[in-house]
Amino acid sequence: MTGGKDTAHGTATEAAGHPDWARELLEHLRPAGRDVRRVVDWLAGAVRAEVTLRDEAGATLAGTPLPLDETLAADVASGRIASAAWDGDGRHLRLVRVGHPTGACVLAVSRGEPFDRHASDVVTHTAQVIELLLTAHETQAAGVRLRRATADLRLAILQLLMVEDTVSARRVAAGLWPGLLDADTACVYVLESDPALRDRLAAECIERTRDQALVVRCPAMDGHVIVLSPREATAGDLRSLVERHPDTFVGGSVWQSLARTATAYGQAVSALAVARFRQDKTAVYAERTHPERLMDPAALRTWAARVLRPLDALPHHTRAELLATTRLGLEFTAVATAKVLGVSRNTVRARMDRVESMLGVDFDDVTVRAVVHLALHTQINLLDGQGPADSAASARCLTELLSGPAVTSWARQLLGRLDDDPRNVRRTLRTWIAAGANAERAAQTLGVHAQTVREHVRSAEPVLERQLLAAGTDLYEVALAHLAVGELEQPLFAGE
Repeated sequence: MTGGKDTAHGTATEAAGHPDWARELLEHLRPAGRDVRRVVDWLAGAVRAEVTLRDEAGATLAGTPLPLDETLAADVASGRIASAAWDGDGRHLRLVRVGHPTGACVLAVSRGEPFDRHASDVVTHTAQVIELLLTAHETQAAGVRLRRATADLRLAILQLLMVEDTVSARRVAAGLWPGLLDADTACVYVLESDPALRDRLAAECIERTRDQALVVRCPAMDGHVIVLSPREATAGDLRSLVERHPDTFVGGSVWQSLARTATAYGQAVSALAVARFRQDKTAVYAERTHPERLMDPAALRTWAARVLRPLDALPHHTRAELLATTRLGLEFTAVATAKVLGVSRNTVRARMDRVESMLGVDFDDVTVRAVVHLALHTQINLLDGQGPADSAASARCLTELLSGPAVTSWARQLLGRLDDDPRNVRRTLRTWIAAGANAERAAQTLGVHAQTVREHVRSAEPVLERQLLAAGTDLYEVALAHLAVGELEQPLFAGE
């Protein structure tokens, strides 16, 4: 009778206290408190017991490891039995199966006192909370994996476009973004923000463009987001996005064929440099007079084919890989090129070394890089329906191409902008280019300090409206201008 009274009194007390432990348990479902380890620790204190949470293999996920009957634990984990109880050696043990999307766990509770209704209820409800938390965690983890896989897929598509493999890029994109790359032309945009805010910016770009654009976190620049879109409306979408975010800028390319994605990317980066100084924080690459447009197109294409002819003996995929890597490597550093292409920088250097060897040139020479850059971009134009090289123009060489009146006039006008500077910036620039864009070597030739050379080159940039200290199209055009007016020696190629 005494035991009956004690039990009845205990049950009434436990029922009255039920809301308190239930509230405490539910607190662990709040976003700030979702931690299975904390729940297991709470359970240990709530029922005055030792508690462990094990996975199907027996590894401890939370709590204190306990000696268990492995056969019994395996039966609970497999679902043969939902729960089990065991008494012995002064201990009382409960095993409860906790299911989740990818398997099951076993919650083991060991205490010195028998399990009354209060303790049993707490264990049962705690197991349910742990199941919810594990399910939520796995769902969240699956979402993260899916977003990461999708981001990797977007990057892979961009990398295929960068090396002109449009067929493979379309095949990869067709599964998740049907029709995205069906268009023949597209624009590339590069958005710049604080690296800490880039993920949010990329997510907003995806939402704003409604999955009708390829949005990629730039692998080379932490603060950049690359957007490739065949839709004209994308420019307005991105412009309105930039307006709402301080210290965010966007540069865009002109319309290019998908095969010229690398060229469009370079244009967008160039426009981004301008956008940083614009009040509206946006800029589109300004088409200007490029020297190749002043040359006889047929003769230019024939010359380019002849310069690159040593590579023609290579298998098609190898040749395309080498040329695509070289094209990017001439625009950006080896590290940045490697990140954009998804290869190592040693691979980039090895490919460019191979091209150097086959062409019989040295890429340390800025004029060599400028001429190869001209040949590569002329070759791209063959993919844009401009026709094959004209064999009748095969007698043309680089000297003849650069000595045409239109090219010569353009070069004199461009470099003539520097003549008014009393510091003789034009001479410094010419010497710096001849020294492989190395300020120290140019300074030794001129008898000045290296910092003076850098200041002269930097001061020439706004006058020429071209970036010179960063190797790329702008620098190569200035080098070609020097070749056209005869102020630099023309390089020799194995193919010429």
